[in-house]
Amino acid sequence: MEFTDDELFKFVKDGAEPLPASGTEGRVANDGVEIWYASYGDGPAVILLHGGLGNAGNWGYQVPALVDAGYRVIAIDSRGHGRSTRDDRPFSYVLMSDDVLAVMDHLEIGKAAVIGWSDGACTALILADRHPERVSGVFFFACNMDATGTLEFRPTPVIDRCFSRHRKDYQALSATPDGFEVFVADVGKMMQSEPNYTVAQLQAIKVPVAVAIGESDEFIRREHMDYLAKTIPDAEFILIPGVSHFAPLQRPALFNEEVLGFLKRRT
Repeated sequence: MEFTDDELFKFVKDGAEPLPASGTEGRVANDGVEIWYASYGDGPAVILLHGGLGNAGNWGYQVPALVDAGYRVIAIDSRGHGRSTRDDRPFSYVLMSDDVLAVMDHLEIGKAAVIGWSDGACTALILADRHPERVSGVFFFACNMDATGTLEFRPTPVIDRCFSRHRKDYQALSATPDGFEVFVADVGKMMQSEPNYTVAQLQAIKVPVAVAIGESDEFIRREHMDYLAKTIPDAEFILIPGVSHFAPLQRPALFNEEVLGFLKRRT
């Protein structure tokens, strides 16, 4: 029977499936911060970028599936998240995209597909826009590219459970374990002010893109995702049924099937 965690009861209690023990991990110094990464498997490179307030361990259900399919998988903690550090500058998606590029350079990865979830999706698309020669495709899951793309926030038990898990993980992994509230406030400022992509900027994107969203996403407007799919050249739209903003945790097999299908079709 396929594993499901629709209400995130397992996630809040135990987190996602642990990342494999067979990988290699390290830190890359970039412009005053240290970015943590882990690499698994061999083959074409696929980079995983987690959502805001999370960490690379949230991809525990995706890494083995991608490795088994013949990919080299690199999971990254975004700056200030997980085991990565930050400096005094405000969070920004451009800075985080520069961090991804630094990891790619360190690992001598010339080109990679990027799977982004929420904030990670925005980071992935900005990386692809600024450095299309380094990105073979973007799976853009559950994020907005301008301020019109978000729903009014309404707390739910699922969101509360996810937030609780993020707090525990931050306190366990961060170099500043007592700084969670400041961290949340600073990430929130970024989300409220960025990104601000225009139609012209979206139309200039040159890499294959899948715009994906869960059927019951709590944060992102479906109409916005339709708009992105119609505006980004040759983008495809994927609606994942029966899940919300947390699809990689809720129904991993279903999410992984969509990711692997995109990688096979478009990269």
